[in-house]
This record gives sequence, structure tokens and C-alpha cells, in this order.
Amino acid sequence: MESETKMQGAAVAPTEEGPIAAKPRIFTAPSAPTPMMVQYFALKAEAQDCLLFYRMGDFFELFFDDAKAAASCLDIALTARGEHNGEPIPMCGVPAHSAEAYLARLIKAGHRVAIAEQTERPAEAKKRGSKSLVARGIVRVVTAGTLTEETLLDSRASNWLVAVARVGERFGLAAADISTGRFELSSVDPASLDAELARLGAAEIVAPEIFGELHDHPVQQRRAGFDSIAAEARLKERFGVATLDGFGSFDRASLAAAGGLLAYLDEVARESLPFLRPPIGRASGAHMMIDAATRESLELTLSAGGSRSGSLLAAIDRTVTGAGARLLAADIGAPLLDRDTIEARLDLVALFEGDAGARDALRRQLKALPDIGRSLGRLVSGRGSPRDLGQLRDGLDEARRLHDRLAGLKDLPDLLTQLLPALTGHGALVDLLARALVPAPPIDTAQGGYIAEGYDAGLDDLRATGGEGRRAITALEARYRQQTGIASLKIRHNGVLGYHVEVAARHADPLMSADSDFTHRQTLAGVVRFNAPDLHEQAQRVGQAGAHALAAEAAHFEELVAAALQRTDAISAAADALARLDVAGSLAERAAEGGWCRPRFMGHVCFEIEGGRHPVVEDALRASGGRFVANDCGLSEDQRLWLVTGPNMGGKSTFLRQNALIALLAQAGSYVPAAKAVLGLVDRLFSRVGASDNLARGRSTFMVEMVETAAILAQATERSFVILDEVGRGTSTYDGLAIAWAVVEAIHDRNRCRCLFATHYHELTRLAERLDALSLHHVRAREWKGELVFLHEVADGPADRSYGLAVAKLAGLPPPVLVRARSVLAKLEEGRKATGGIAAGLDDLPLFAAVEKDEAAPDPLIALLDEVNADSLSPREALDLVYRLKRLADGQGHA
Repeated sequence: MESETKMQGAAVAPTEEGPIAAKPRIFTAPSAPTPMMVQYFALKAEAQDCLLFYRMGDFFELFFDDAKAAASCLDIALTARGEHNGEPIPMCGVPAHSAEAYLARLIKAGHRVAIAEQTERPAEAKKRGSKSLVARGIVRVVTAGTLTEETLLDSRASNWLVAVARVGERFGLAAADISTGRFELSSVDPASLDAELARLGAAEIVAPEIFGELHDHPVQQRRAGFDSIAAEARLKERFGVATLDGFGSFDRASLAAAGGLLAYLDEVARESLPFLRPPIGRASGAHMMIDAATRESLELTLSAGGSRSGSLLAAIDRTVTGAGARLLAADIGAPLLDRDTIEARLDLVALFEGDAGARDALRRQLKALPDIGRSLGRLVSGRGSPRDLGQLRDGLDEARRLHDRLAGLKDLPDLLTQLLPALTGHGALVDLLARALVPAPPIDTAQGGYIAEGYDAGLDDLRATGGEGRRAITALEARYRQQTGIASLKIRHNGVLGYHVEVAARHADPLMSADSDFTHRQTLAGVVRFNAPDLHEQAQRVGQAGAHALAAEAAHFEELVAAALQRTDAISAAADALARLDVAGSLAERAAEGGWCRPRFMGHVCFEIEGGRHPVVEDALRASGGRFVANDCGLSEDQRLWLVTGPNMGGKSTFLRQNALIALLAQAGSYVPAAKAVLGLVDRLFSRVGASDNLARGRSTFMVEMVETAAILAQATERSFVILDEVGRGTSTYDGLAIAWAVVEAIHDRNRCRCLFATHYHELTRLAERLDALSLHHVRAREWKGELVFLHEVADGPADRSYGLAVAKLAGLPPPVLVRARSVLAKLEEGRKATGGIAAGLDDLPLFAAVEKDEAAPDPLIALLDEVNADSLSPREALDLVYRLKRLADGQGHA
């Protein structure tokens, strides 16, 4: 048998290599390894690019490069174990009982970890020979997208694993959160892929080998599984149906992605099938499309600093359950386009917003609920515990009470009527779990104690036998003390010796004598340990009763899990209903706190906001004792483009963002921070505000700005909402103004969407005379006794000046620099008066539509040549073609 104790060696300083790079590391075994290393190398070859946690006794050990990477990442000692090919074997390890904490750090650092457990007992290995190795096998691969453990997951965030496949001109996406079983299939055109990936915020992406990365997202590349026909068959088999029509309509791209996802789950989960509910088809046109740049700009779920604090989600989240928080984040990430569904959500929010008592009672009940969705996910995947069963019991029981209270409310909205049935019907399961389990079941099954007394008479008898044996052992301890005269004698227990007598070394001699009835077992520093026949007899009784009791409890646990899994769909529906109620209560609470209003939706394109506010900025100001200045915004078919001017720090960017957020919140089914809000549905939301450089991809700030602006011009429709801030900055004044001018014209004439365009190019105000749907507005500011005062009010008309030097003074520029700047400004303004400035001649430009038409007109020579099939021309036809081309070249009109 191998020695499986943790070997100690001299600590080695952590390497400077840091975590292993994301690219796969193909493992090759060195020559002439020891028998244990043979086993290790075989497992490592199977694990490939994963770190291998190799179980040895009470530790998970890592060797070679894995040990170096883990030691560096976890900041633990790197030691050595023996030699291989004449070199010490690098080694580090973590205790098995606390492995999850270390796993969490490794996963967060971007690693994947293969868990190699002992698959037989040492006694079973001995039957094959005294020196046989304990068999081991990889039982699971832990990756960022396949986590289920509470300690490894953020309770308030979904954990999506996404597979992507391309079939023709469609990208299929299969997204699964196996912690709750949610499974979505969709397909999008190439232009919408970035927005869908941004919506999901995947923890891990799997794709065929042809993908290197997807829109800055690293990809796990796989060869197998992305077969739509095989995937359809697998889905039918997994969910026991003859057709997928009952789940929705899925195209070949989405099915191919589903196949890749299922193959990857097979690879990492091994024998433990993860929790997947039947797939839900998500149509790309069912929700507002929001690309990654817009999500980042508007700070929807993360602030610019990368934390939740300071984001829109943090400002509105008043949920009291983890499931509610996850659903709220999903709602914010995918605002709806179906007006009826939006109104249904708003009706539910209105019920609790208008009844503070009902709202408080709802939130109080929900706050006590466990996360039954994730408890169910662990049970389905085979990683559940008695505590998970207890959470199902308590959660479903409280759901029934909540149903009874909500059903008594008057004028129930339709959505609540649809949700209530899911909260009931679990009585038999709740009763079974209530009878079977103790009030607070433990996480670990190894020590037993989770089956309630009275549930199984046989188990109670075994426990009684064990209890009697332990009482007998206590009586033996008293008898041994009296018999030996050693008052400090104790009977102790450990995993190696079992029950034994322990005395101080100075009292050990009498017990060593042959006629003492005690048998020496172990000598340690300061104490000596013994056994005795009657103690051995009682210990056997206790051990056998305990082992049988543990086996009985394990059997009951399996039965209870099976009973729970028979109601998987019903429990999942209950979890979803509770989450939706939490979101409604949260939004009602936020609306009541802030005096928010219910938005109204119209069938035509409009955007009328009275007293609009930015929720994040308003919260920050309130915390510091300040007051937010609310502003109106009115966009319509006749005034669909607002050109907003004014000084830096005047509030232009805040005004732009707050209106985008109002549109988003409204379509997510939330009240909005305004006195009144009337709007037409927005199909796509774009924000190009505050771009920054992307050095990793070789893009400057200006390049990033142009890429984002190009995406807006290519994708925005008449139903879209666009906010643009300072387009054209970052390059020369002439270039910047020219680009901004052309972008405004394109949005007005071609995209025809609702748009707020903030700029410092006052020359753009001339466009109001040429573009009939453009209106001018500015943020007000005044100078008072030499100081600039920002009023943060949006008023009609253009700004009278830029106040750039006043802002520079506020920023602390040295007085000599400001004096020099004023003199330079005076000279520039004199030149502008004399020459007309940089905008001279712009009034003579033709309209954008006319230029676009001219540029789009095909060249007649090229058009004629495109029609010609050169291989089929006869000599006579070729000569005629030459004459026709000559006439066109001479400008004689049609050929």
C-alpha cells in the first residue's frame, strides 16, 4: 500500500509565473515514473489543461507545474516530494475539508480544476495485493460556468455557461445556469451577437475550435458536440419527449449550440448529470437589444470601477432573496418589447406600491425564505445535503402561507393570479420532509444525525443501542479510575485507535504489568494509551450500531432526495414565482422611497418625461446632503433629435444617461424616477458616452469612439433610442466637427431615431436651420462674482458660451496659465469674426440626403460591364459592346 500522509519539505518561494495562462497546457508524462506517479500521470493526461486535485488521505495534492501555479495563486508553501528523473517533484496541497475555499480562489483566477477522488477503500485495494495503490478517478471538473456550491457562487448573481455555434448566417446560443436549471436557446444575426453575450454576462463560454475569442470573451474551444441533428435527438432523450415543439421553435443554429453545451457538461460533470430544466426559446426580438459598450456606459450592473456599488442595479435593488436579486438583474439586462407583458409586471408592482402594509408583509415573509432553486440544483446534480432538503421543506411551507395571504387580497392583477398556483400543491412533500428531518439538518451526511427521531423505529433502536453503549463506556471510565486509583484516567476516541484508555505517562507503569487487564496501544509525549477487553466489547457495540445507523440514514436520504426530484418542475416553478414576487416588492419599495411614477406606453414613437432624474446620481447627492435638479425631455416625430450644448460639469452627460435609464427601467417593468413618463417602445438602446481606450486591442479612445458610433449608425432603427456625447473629440478640431456634423445629419435623415446629442461644437447649432426634426437645448450656467455656478437645468435654445476657462479655473489651473489662455482666446475670437471661423462655408453644403443619393448612384460603365458575360460574347457582340462603352465614356447618355 502507498503511504498517503502529506510529506513535508523545505518551503520554496512562490514562482513569478503567476496563474497558468488561459491557453491549454498539454501534459506529457516524463519517463520511468514511480507506481504512484504512473497513476498520477494517467489522471493528469485525462485532465489536460486543468489543475489536478489528487486525493491523498485528508489532502488534495498538486504536483509539478500544477503545484507551482496553485502555490502562486493561493499563496501557500511549495514543497517537494521525492524525486523524478533526478529532480525534486514540486508539490503543494490543501485540506480536503476546506477545499471549496481554495477552489473558489482558483476558479476566480481563471483556472479549471479536475477533482481526482479515491474510488475504493484501502481495504479493497489490499485484496489485490499488500502494496496495491488505491484506485482513483476524476469525478468532476470544476469550471467557472458549472458551479453549484453555495461557497463558490454569488447568491445574488446568475452563473451562466454559454455555448455558441454558427450555422450559415446565424449564431446559436445555448445558455444554462445549472445552479438553478434555467436553460435558454436562441439565435441571432452576427450584428446582435455582442449584445446577447453582454446580456448574459457568461461566466464561461464554449465554442467550436474556429473561435479564438468572441467580442473580447475568452472561449473554451471544443471539437465535438456542435451537431444540430444529434443535439435534437439528445434533447428529446433527456427530457423524455418525442418532439421539441412543446418547448418552442428552435432553429439549427440554436440546436447546434445546445449540442455543444450538453457535450461540455458531459465532459466536466462525469457521472453526475447537472440540473437542466426544459429549454426555453428566447426570441432575439423579444427584448431591447443593448450592446456591451452601452451596458458599460450606462453602468447597468457594474460601475466604471468594476463594483456593484454605483451601478443602476445597486440603486434600485431592494430585493430580500438571492433569487429575486438574480431575476432583477436579468430584467434590467433584457427589457421587454411586448407591451402586454410589461403592463402585467407594472400592474403587480402597482399592487404593492399602493399598499404599504401588503408590501411590508410580503417582504418580511420572503426575507425568511431559503434559496430553494439552488438547493434543488444541488440535489439534482448529486451534490445536495440534508440542509438542502431542509431548505426545500421550509421554503415550500412558507410559500403555501404566502399563497394563502396573497390570495386574500382584493383585485388581484393577472400576473399574481398566474403566479399563485405555483406556491401550493407541495403539501405531501413538505409533510414527508417535516417528519423525516430534524429542524436544522447539517450540511455533512458523514456524521448522521439528520433523520428525525420517530421517523424510523429501527433507526431509533440503533441510536438507543449506541447511546447505551456510550453510557456503558462512561461507567467503565469511572470503574477504571476506582480500580487503578488514577483520578485523571480518561476514555477517549479518535479515528485511528477508536475508544481507548489514556493516562499521564507518570501513571502508566501499573497499567503496563501483565496482570493489569490493560493492553498497551500507544506512547506519546506525556501520555500513554491502552485498551481493555470490556472496553473493546462496548466499543464494538457502539461502532456497529453507529455504522448501521449511518447506513440507515443514508438510505433515507436517498429516498427523500428521490421524492423531491419527482417534483423538480413544480419546485422550480415555485422558486420562479417567489423570485418574481420579490422583484415586484423590491420595485414597489424603490418607487415608494423615491416618489417614482408608473410609465405609460403609446403605440407611436414618443418620449415625454417630466421631472426626470438619474437614480444613481440622485442617491449620491442625497447621501451628501445635496439636491438633484430634475429635468424634462420631450422627443417626438417632429422633435426626435435634441442637440444639447453647455459647459463641462453642467450635467449634459447625466441628462443623457438618465433618459436612457428611464426607457430601460420602464420596459423592464419598473416605475421610473420621474413625475410623468409617456413613451413608445424602444427596440435598441445605444449609448456612446465616456469612451475609453482599449490598449489590449490596439485601440485609442478616438478609435473606440468611432467603432461605437459606427455600430449605432449601422444598427439604430426608427424605434431606437440613442444618446451621444462629444462625438468627434480626440482628433483635430476640423476633423472632429466634420465627423460630428455628418453623424448628426445621418441620425436625423437616415436612422430617424430618438436621439440626445451633447456637444461642445457650437457650430452644430446651425443644423437647426436645415434639419426640421432637430431642436436646440442647453444646460444652464451663470457666472457670479467671477465664479461659475452650474444650475443643472436644461433649457431651450443653444448655450451662449462654453465657459471652458471658468471650468479650468475650478479645476485649479495656475493663474498664469489662465491669463495666457484668455489672451489666446481673445485672438482666436478676433480671427473668427474676420474669417467666419471653422464653420465658414458650412451653410453652402448640400443636404446629407442629396450627398448620400449622389454617392449611391452607380457608375454606368461599371453597371454595363457587370452585366456582361465575357465568355459568351461573339465577335460581333464584343464590337458592339466597345461602341456602347465609347458612347458612355463620351457622356452621350444611355448606351
